[in-house]
Amino acid sequence: MLRFLTLEPEAIGLDISDLSLKIINLKKRGKFYGLASFGEERIKPGIIKRGEIRDEEKLAEIIKVAIKKVKGEKLDTKYIIASLPEEKSFLQIIQMPRMPEEDLKSAVIYEAENYIPLPIDQVYLDFEIIPSIQDDSSNFSILLAAMPKKIVDSYISSFKRARLQPKALEIESLSIVRALIRSEVIASPVLVIDLGETRTTFIVFAGHAVRFTSSIPVSSGSFDEIISKNLGVSLTEAERLKIKYGLEERLEFKIKEKETEIRKGQGKIFETLIPALVDLIQQIKRHLEYYQTHADYKQLSLNNKGITKILLCGGGANLKGLSELLALELKIPVEIANPWVNILPGGQKETPELSAKKSLGYTTALGLALRGIKSEQREQLHRKIWGSQPKSVFKKDD
Repeated sequence: MLRFLTLEPEAIGLDISDLSLKIINLKKRGKFYGLASFGEERIKPGIIKRGEIRDEEKLAEIIKVAIKKVKGEKLDTKYIIASLPEEKSFLQIIQMPRMPEEDLKSAVIYEAENYIPLPIDQVYLDFEIIPSIQDDSSNFSILLAAMPKKIVDSYISSFKRARLQPKALEIESLSIVRALIRSEVIASPVLVIDLGETRTTFIVFAGHAVRFTSSIPVSSGSFDEIISKNLGVSLTEAERLKIKYGLEERLEFKIKEKETEIRKGQGKIFETLIPALVDLIQQIKRHLEYYQTHADYKQLSLNNKGITKILLCGGGANLKGLSELLALELKIPVEIANPWVNILPGGQKETPELSAKKSLGYTTALGLALRGIKSEQREQLHRKIWGSQPKSVFKKDD
């Protein structure tokens, strides 16, 4: 059984996606934590495709470069807590009868065969007990996490090639909610939308846990491609226009033709992106409907079945006017998330090194770095359930 859920301290957060990797290192600053070091490095297309590593050696070299180039304090540890691709993962909350701790692991593995869509010997499993909001002494709510072995082994191999030691691996959605959700108990479900460069991920969080996740190919990068094609500009220029004007402002652009002619024109980013935005909104509505009709509310507040709020994160959340458009179309309050909410005091949303806008792209990395910091909270939860200190029930070599 591999550790997707159990907590490990003393490690940096390493977030890896298809086209980039990000590093966050947090250190104690008085009563709070602060940013000690951070970094980002691009990954050439093809090295990772849809979460699958195609070239371990090249990825390892990029990781080593990123480690050397971090801004801030020099990294003094080889230990990492790294992300695993959401699109290759499986998360499910299951109900199990209460039983002694020593019996629970084997019981969960046996029960997992009914939920995992792959043969049990082809996946790594981990699980965590999720306290119920309702008073239910007869069952445990179990958050079950699974990932294909070939995917996990490839990431571990790449890290070792980069001379790093993974202390824990985590599915992206779990890192994201750790960074964004302030309270330990959210009775009313919240939808987190992570607008990444290659995909958008939907995460429903309620109670103490992630309840539902899904990913779609509509992404911040696909917006750039549409703008580039329709306005006849490069991808770099398309991204610049998207960031500068968003969905709100009218723009003027110039296109150089045959080295001498200049054609002026007008257009709107909003008009260019209408088909993609309609697709995104329809996808969100379908996922909201699916959650509403399939969720098990027994462990939640019976008075709050619907999504009460949407949080936007990821680099794509910076698109001007997007939160207002989604709120108007979905009839649900939409907020730009704060990935520092569990790190910085007083609701601060940025540091001198990372602006609020830039921080949104570091949400997963911040959640990974937070994982070790929250180990004390897990011990308190364990004592509440079992009346003892946590035992080492999750090991890589199980």
